[in-house]
Amino acid sequence: MERLAGRIMLLSGAPRLFLAFVAGLLAVLTQPPFGIFAAAFLSFPILVWLLDGATGHPDGGLIRRLWPAVSIGWAFGFGYFLGGLWWLGNALLVEADSFAWALPLAVVGLPACLAVFYALATLIARILWSDGMGRIAALALGFGLAEWLRSFIFTGFPWNAIGYAAMPMPLMMQSASVVSLATINMLAVFVFAAPALAGTGKGGRIGLSLAVALCAAHIGFGFYRLALPAPAGPDQPLAVRLVQPVIDQAKKLDDSERGAIFEEHLALTAVPAEGGARKPDIVVWPETSIPFVLTDSPDALARIAEVLDDQQILIAGAVRAEDAGAGLPPRYYNSIYVIDGRGQIIGAADKVHLVPFGEYLPFEDLLTSWGLSSVAAAMPGGFSAAKTRSLLTLPGGRTFYPLICYEAIFPGEIGADARGADALLNITNDAWFGDTPGPRQHFHQAQLRAVESGIPLIRAANNGISAIVDARGVLVVGLAYNYRGVVDTILPGRLPTPTNEVIRSRIFGLCAIFLLLVAVFSRVSFNIRKN
Repeated sequence: MERLAGRIMLLSGAPRLFLAFVAGLLAVLTQPPFGIFAAAFLSFPILVWLLDGATGHPDGGLIRRLWPAVSIGWAFGFGYFLGGLWWLGNALLVEADSFAWALPLAVVGLPACLAVFYALATLIARILWSDGMGRIAALALGFGLAEWLRSFIFTGFPWNAIGYAAMPMPLMMQSASVVSLATINMLAVFVFAAPALAGTGKGGRIGLSLAVALCAAHIGFGFYRLALPAPAGPDQPLAVRLVQPVIDQAKKLDDSERGAIFEEHLALTAVPAEGGARKPDIVVWPETSIPFVLTDSPDALARIAEVLDDQQILIAGAVRAEDAGAGLPPRYYNSIYVIDGRGQIIGAADKVHLVPFGEYLPFEDLLTSWGLSSVAAAMPGGFSAAKTRSLLTLPGGRTFYPLICYEAIFPGEIGADARGADALLNITNDAWFGDTPGPRQHFHQAQLRAVESGIPLIRAANNGISAIVDARGVLVVGLAYNYRGVVDTILPGRLPTPTNEVIRSRIFGLCAIFLLLVAVFSRVSFNIRKN
């Protein structure tokens, strides 16, 4: 181990950056569809040893002294995000004539930009670097702060946050009911990087013991929570049907196919329940499953009423139009409608957190003058964002907390008003990304929102992974990618979480302060010994 660490530390120039890039690629194996969390125990020690050798020119200025660490962090991040997000390019190939030119920006440009966050992480770490356990604490602090910033800067994109690597299965997800993803990001990096102490540095026994204790607590709590009785549903069970029609995205963009797409959803809705199961109370269609403005199509509402029984409810994704005033074009929203058995719209919720460049254009006036348009927005001008999130209230008083598409990757999107909801409702359309890691990663992140909130998740996808997940993140029923059909089940109940959002934010702050103190103490001790 010491010999390997020494060889890595002595690398410089292009070989050093290439190995950092490869270590980042290796870390991608921790994310779906692979879920090999053990890969992180190799990639992060390599990163530590690379930073050990990243000493800038002693006579140079501050930038020259820190630049080697920054470049290593960027190369590591570039490998990680390139290997984890290449599939985003599939969305641009759906309308290749219009958007294929932007393929390098999505496949290479976005990872290059996101890698700046990991460059910041290694910059923070290098400033506090020492020769013992303190450098592992410094690296964990740097990544924790970088991932926290990535969750909200420029509207945020916390896709494949490092903490997800420590939660590949329900057994290892339960810690998310106690601490936030931001805290798990920090602690996961500390644990993943700890094997580096076996190769170099002081404090190896303490650091490795602490990492083992964190692993034991993480997995032990998972065993404990999964051993509890499964969350029971309400006294009056709610039968839910998920519809996954598997409609090709190019077909969804074809105006001549709209009627056939609508009828496809209706046909699946009318499929009899298997094995004598009770008829569903709630039928859920995926995002933008109604391929036209529903309020302009009374015949469509009449068709829905023909298919539904009087007591059934349809929840469907659709585009909602709103009059913006005289002389102004209408505003369009990516929305969810609640429709009763008589074909009446009895509830609606609009998407709050839109996808930049997908559903709207930042700096719209400038970019449209250059001929650019948003990728996924079928309406002129793209979608508008709702100012507040609205709970969906069903007949009988049941409430669902709506999360449309990638809103489910943001832990912060689930606020205190979700506590009384009977379910999180995530509708999406991952057909944009094809049969790639993207839909699996998306589902995995949505799955964690159920654990964090203690609320079961209902997830309907046009193509992707449609599923119902209980409050512990355990899959109840689901439909795999490319599987056309329906699935019925009884909605599971809520499960109280040990902490709330306020306590979790305080835990994050305390963990960050603790790691900072360990790193500073080690750095000071290191300087004293060196001098």
